[in-house]
Amino acid sequence: MRRLVPILISIAVLCGCSAARHARSAPAPLIGISAAGTDASRVGQAYIDAVCAAGGVPVIIPILTDSLAVAAILDKVDGVVMIGGEDIDPDFYGEAALPEMGEINARRDTFDLMLARMTVRSRKPLLGICRGLQAVNVAFGGSLWQDIPSQIPDSPICHRVNGPESPFHDVYIKEVSRLAELTASGLTSVNSYHHQAAKDVAKGFVVSATAADGVVEAMERFEGKERVLCVQFHPEKMFAEGDRRFLPLFEWLIAESRK
Repeated sequence: MRRLVPILISIAVLCGCSAARHARSAPAPLIGISAAGTDASRVGQAYIDAVCAAGGVPVIIPILTDSLAVAAILDKVDGVVMIGGEDIDPDFYGEAALPEMGEINARRDTFDLMLARMTVRSRKPLLGICRGLQAVNVAFGGSLWQDIPSQIPDSPICHRVNGPESPFHDVYIKEVSRLAELTASGLTSVNSYHHQAAKDVAKGFVVSATAADGVVEAMERFEGKERVLCVQFHPEKMFAEGDRRFLPLFEWLIAESRK
């Protein structure tokens, strides 16, 4: 890791990453960000900027199906962010696909579920965002609402963006939770870009935030050395738009990655 520090600092400077400043006193944690895409592995700039702002050095973990390659990458990074994206194939949680299902990326499904399991087993801290929460839930035996509008028709909340503006709705953060410790919030508002959500929550995970219709907005798992925090909304987009309320989630990941 010591031999990598000068290289990582150079990368941080090139990408405008504030982590380079932190590296003077302590090595900046290397944060792997799971990629999206079909013919290319890519990550939205907002994720990169949020990791940098929190003091980490971001690197893209490409979409892989080779567990040995994933293990080699996890051995080098200090923490992981799993990002948003397509629907997850319901075959992974034993259901037939509804007509309302959206696009599925089979290769990415395999990658994300493997990455979630291997990250938790490695005891590296994990921050899951949107699809990242869903992938973590499915990876550990949970299931999903395949389509909120058709499966929860009485919901008064629009969970999926219908235009260029970010839709917001209220969520309640449970008082006794790591999420509450980080945000000091009870009732707050978040953006919303999804039509799937955790239904049956995986064993060992605790729901730490919900919407008014009961949809899971955050879940976490802190057992022994396991450190997993997942949210259904997009804190990185909020940060990109000047809302810093949930930057502490990334700061938590960086702090945990230094341990």
